[in-house]
Amino acid sequence: MKYSTNEILESIKADSKSLAVLIDPDKMEIENISSFMFKVNSSIATHIFVGGSEVDEGVTETFVVEIKKHTNLPVVLFPGDVIQITDKADGILFLSLISGRNPEYLIGKHVEAVSKINETTLEVLPTGYTLIENGKQTSVERISQTQPIKRNKVQTIIDTAKAGELLGMQLIYLEAGSGATHPIEPEIIHKVKKELKIPLIVGGGIRSILELESAYKAGADLVVIGTAFEEDEMFFDKLRKQSAKKTDD
Repeated sequence: MKYSTNEILESIKADSKSLAVLIDPDKMEIENISSFMFKVNSSIATHIFVGGSEVDEGVTETFVVEIKKHTNLPVVLFPGDVIQITDKADGILFLSLISGRNPEYLIGKHVEAVSKINETTLEVLPTGYTLIENGKQTSVERISQTQPIKRNKVQTIIDTAKAGELLGMQLIYLEAGSGATHPIEPEIIHKVKKELKIPLIVGGGIRSILELESAYKAGADLVVIGTAFEEDEMFFDKLRKQSAKKTDD
């Protein structure tokens, strides 16, 4: 199944509780995709994100092709570099690292990517990517050579997200980073969402149903979970049971 223009963006806008499962090809064996996707399809997940900070050329496409064999959910690229772009996916988060000041990740990589994207039918989702500190250095921070925004600089986080919207971004992504020690505080999510008219994505450090629900209640339109599934695939069972409980209620 191939998604049409703006279909992915509209799906995020339509559902205030979307959930993306992030698959990092650098952290998963491709032979495990079939069993992993069986669990994803049985959960409340609505989107699949594929990508990472350090993925070799050609690997992302191989993973996307395999993932698409086992799901009808939209597969969206979450690229750490131009080499991860592939037409086999449905869409791409066109990430501008607005929390940093490295021109390569504000516009440089994007110029480099245009010729490749023009050769695809990917739905392009301009996304203001905002990295929030989480107590340890993330791979994004190391590779992009940028500093995350301190958690106690709440107004700076709010203003950065709003600036992204005013620049024309269609999504704002608050990211604590892969393997974050703790998720972004609900107070920050709430205050950022209050200022935005576009969907808000939140990811990093979410490892429990309570933290997931807390992010939704605070205003997240789409939550991204990756490490929690890598460390504990039983988390899928918790999500499925939670979904069944909501239905029963």
